[in-house]
Amino acid sequence: MTNADGMAVSIGSLTLKTPVMPASGAFGPEMEAAVDFNEIGALVPKSITKKPQPGNSTPRVCETYGGMINSIGIQSKGVDVFIEKIIPQFARYETPLIASISAEDIDEFIEMTEKLAAQPEIDALELNISCPNLKANGLAFGMDKDVTYELISRARAVTDLPLIAKLTPNVTSIQEIARAAENAGADALTVANTFLAMAIDPETREPLIGNNMGGLSGPAVKPIIVRMVYQTAQVTTIPIIGCGGVMNGRDAIEMILAGATCVQVGTASFLNPTALTDITEEIRDYMTRHGVNDIHELIGGVKMKPQEGGVLWHGKSG
Repeated sequence: MTNADGMAVSIGSLTLKTPVMPASGAFGPEMEAAVDFNEIGALVPKSITKKPQPGNSTPRVCETYGGMINSIGIQSKGVDVFIEKIIPQFARYETPLIASISAEDIDEFIEMTEKLAAQPEIDALELNISCPNLKANGLAFGMDKDVTYELISRARAVTDLPLIAKLTPNVTSIQEIARAAENAGADALTVANTFLAMAIDPETREPLIGNNMGGLSGPAVKPIIVRMVYQTAQVTTIPIIGCGGVMNGRDAIEMILAGATCVQVGTASFLNPTALTDITEEIRDYMTRHGVNDIHELIGGVKMKPQEGGVLWHGKSG
């Protein structure tokens, strides 16, 4: 694949024609009616589970100031249906297919990794380590650096496909988890999944979400994700996929300047079905206006301001 317009980026051995892709959970085959799948960087369907799962109780979504809370749950028809029915729908396109995996324990993650890596149509795997580990009282795998290291290293041992670790932002130090994932063999990091949140209806005095709590996404979380992308970029060397509040090309450029190689788009697609291709075009326009010939000129290009005493705060931990 050529980089004729300077937009191509790489995740491990995988090359994407643009740095824009959907976030898992906000994309499906039905979106082909609004988006040319050959014009985005990658196809990322909803996370797949081993067995069918019904998802969480309703209502599953509510609006908040500057965003939304969702608690869909990993609703899934299971990995066998994904292989039989969903993969063929995406295999018709030249765009790389990244399968996102959700599992209940590490052994199941490895089983799913092997099974999906054996499918020739799949080009990379995103390991959703922000989902709950049922053998650790429901804490996300990505909340523990040792668990993260074990999971990623074991997955690395069973496949040569590019591995992307999808991190949770609900941690004290995302840098610590990011380093563990990189050291274990991850090829890239998705920073990050949604923030645990809650909304209450004062009239009924009940939570607005059937599962009581859910994940906050949308513009409200973008400044926090930009900070996390920047901090992660200071302590790792692998590509970062910025995810959280990217609503337009300006947001995407902000993530890239903070250190992201790619961005994922989720909430924006609920508001605007053509958001993925619109954002891609807006990045192109930005590059033209600023005389940027290659997107790599922008990655990590933020010009940080010196702090009092001449010390530049990087937010490093450890």
